[in-house]
Amino acid sequence: MTNEEIISKINQFLVEEFEVDGATITPDAPLKETLELDSLDYVDLVVIIEGNFGIKVKQEDFTGILTFRNLYDYVISKSAQSTL
Repeated sequence: MTNEEIISKINQFLVEEFEVDGATITPDAPLKETLELDSLDYVDLVVIIEGNFGIKVKQEDFTGILTFRNLYDYVISKSAQSTL
């Protein structure tokens, strides 16, 4: 899967799961505020990422994910590691 395909897939499930306008999802937008995430929403987000990409998300890794770009980079990096 290419980086662009990963980003597209992430954006698609974020729009569907969190019912946000896709236009608000930009690389430098703040993840928490844009998606209006609370602690339970973060759990949902982790489960969705793990299910869609077959990767294991560690809590300590996720604390540094502040923007959509951080999320994209994290999933791309983890996906690349899982295919090695």
